[in-house]
Amino acid sequence: MAGNPPQPSTSHPLADFKVGVDNIIFSIDTAAHRLLVLLVMRQQQPFCDRWSLPGTLVRQGESLEDAAYRILDEKIKVENLYLEQLYSFGGPHRDPRESAGSYNVRYLSVSYFALVRFEEAQLIPNQSTGVAWYPIEEVPSLAFDHNQILEYGYRRLRNKLEYSPVAFDVLPELFTLGELYQFYLTVLGEGFSDYSNFRARLLKLGFLSDTGIKTSRGAGRPATLYRFDAEAFSPLKDKPLVFV
Repeated sequence: MAGNPPQPSTSHPLADFKVGVDNIIFSIDTAAHRLLVLLVMRQQQPFCDRWSLPGTLVRQGESLEDAAYRILDEKIKVENLYLEQLYSFGGPHRDPRESAGSYNVRYLSVSYFALVRFEEAQLIPNQSTGVAWYPIEEVPSLAFDHNQILEYGYRRLRNKLEYSPVAFDVLPELFTLGELYQFYLTVLGEGFSDYSNFRARLLKLGFLSDTGIKTSRGAGRPATLYRFDAEAFSPLKDKPLVFV
């Protein structure tokens, strides 16, 4: 005998939510082998004078993605970037303003992560808000649950590099294998692969096109420039790219 379907609870009122967007803006500084994240200094309560992720409340008639891009446009100027919705964080007590003695409103954060190259990302000066790049290993205690959001985004970024062409959304159209290797090495760390294995594996996968152009970037002999071939990558989409 089938049981009765559950009835909606009437013991608790429906929550009144405001929706915000928080951006984890990662920057790859391959020259210094650093993965950086953009932080802003809060100028108002709660958590005044604490570092946080760049965020905003969503405006009337504005999509979540438009709000995420608005945050980017307010903080940095950059040509090449990757942006993806990450996760929603809406647990009770994540924001002091939800208390009955304050605004008594729940705050839902829809997080996005963005990826840019440090060399081309220019911070937009703003006298009212401190903005700074922080190495991922030096991030302080952040406002709200932003350390948790950042940790989640960092895991997603590392996993993303294993099965998607996200790196090629950020790199120049033409790049050397050495530049690509430094990109992966900066995010994944020293133990992920040595250069010779990385190079052999990539060329075997067949989604890099040799342009036949040589370039001299820094010391050493001229290196070949390659271009990402999206069509050749299609059969490998969503499959792990293991560089061993």
